[in-house]
Amino acid sequence: MTNLPPEMKEKYEEAKELIENSNDIKIYSHTDCDGISSGAILSSILKRLGKEFEIEIVNLDVLENIPIEHELTIFSDLGSGQPVDKNANNDSKILILDHHPPLRDVNYCNTINYDTYLEINPIFYGFDGSGEICGGGLCYLLAKEFGYDDLSWIGILAAIGDIQNGKTGRLEGLNRTILDDAKELGLLNIIENDLSLYGRQTRPLFVALSYFSDVELPITNNQNESIALLKKLNINTRNPNNDMAVRACDLSQDDKNSLMRELVLMISKQIPPRYMMHIPKLVMGESYEFTNEEKYTFLRDASEFSTAMNACVRNNRPEVALKLLDLTIKRNEYLMSENNDFSMDIDGERAVVLDELEEIAKSHRYYLAKNIQMIGDSGSIIEKDNLQYFDGNGIRSNVVGTIAGMVLSKGNWRKPIIAFAKVSEDNEDLKISLRCSKLLAYDGIHFGSIIREVAQSLGGSGGGHDVACGAYIPQDKKDEFLNSMNEKLEGKLVLE
Repeated sequence: MTNLPPEMKEKYEEAKELIENSNDIKIYSHTDCDGISSGAILSSILKRLGKEFEIEIVNLDVLENIPIEHELTIFSDLGSGQPVDKNANNDSKILILDHHPPLRDVNYCNTINYDTYLEINPIFYGFDGSGEICGGGLCYLLAKEFGYDDLSWIGILAAIGDIQNGKTGRLEGLNRTILDDAKELGLLNIIENDLSLYGRQTRPLFVALSYFSDVELPITNNQNESIALLKKLNINTRNPNNDMAVRACDLSQDDKNSLMRELVLMISKQIPPRYMMHIPKLVMGESYEFTNEEKYTFLRDASEFSTAMNACVRNNRPEVALKLLDLTIKRNEYLMSENNDFSMDIDGERAVVLDELEEIAKSHRYYLAKNIQMIGDSGSIIEKDNLQYFDGNGIRSNVVGTIAGMVLSKGNWRKPIIAFAKVSEDNEDLKISLRCSKLLAYDGIHFGSIIREVAQSLGGSGGGHDVACGAYIPQDKKDEFLNSMNEKLEGKLVLE
């Protein structure tokens, strides 16, 4: 368990006092699973304290122009990389809980000319914001100050949604502390030495295998090859206990080990020798299950749950995600207290929300599949020396990053892929999303810092993590952006 440094603990005590002494509060949180989770945790804290508040889920590009009109304004999973206090007035109180690379240093609070500026960023205290704690985790640590340990599971949902386990296959650092809290309360199980496949609970195993895309393999996008591989290893494709297709969560450890060995062998034939030591982290790691949820549902698996949260915000329905999280918090409260008087009402409300979520998810899957096929079939991925890109003409800006990650297997995994899309019908500027193979993370390149530097030099903004980030730039700066990014990456990539 990693303990908070004393200086960071003091900041949380200040944040607790700041919230307790404020009555008119506005929360701004980010448009992804981490941001939604952060917002849900903060909302739950404020509801339990009886505070008046509003919450808004926003993109990074609007932050510079947000008015600071409430007694206390909280920014969660965003704010560190943007000039959010530009419109502060003498009485403004601002709290930032963010894990992205900060624009300001830890002493910035001493330079302000308004009431309160408090920024809690793990980077100030030597923690890696890409792998040791995320926005939702930071918000949970604030909840813990109030004694609300039962919100720990949402901190884990946020961490998995933010791919905080991407480099090692398991949660590390302060995430581990949150994991221990959730496990101790019986809200979560840790499955060690598990296959790193998406869809553990809901996808047939052969389908999950066909989506393995960090490095292109014979099974990638090929379900017949996946079935042949399972037969070769004598792994059943049907579960005799329920006559369903076998899911990854059904496998014995022996079957998992056989499959892992085969995947390691297949990957080793496709990558440069310097990456060999990292292969096990691509195919195995830990999985996290929420114990109060039914098996074979997306709610059971942290990774699948996080995807559903992203589907809501990517389809401009954050209120559905927030409602589901709120009801799940209440359901867990009753289950933990062994007071089930209202559980039927909550389950009924959750069923209505889940029906709504299924419609959103179905539409989301169709939209993604249609555009992924279009990009793959049209050969629209263009390579430069150190990157590859495609124009997401007609693709909504809030899903172009997801699509970029999913078409990576159709391009060159040795290079990051960059996608462009128009911000909106009313805004001709460009939204840029960058994704890359997990293997590039081991080269120590922080694409988030590079993309922010390039975007700002062109009059835009940007930032994010080492292997998943984005930016906004004027629409006539696209070629300059590509050339500058290509130059910045010269000599940093292993292309052979």
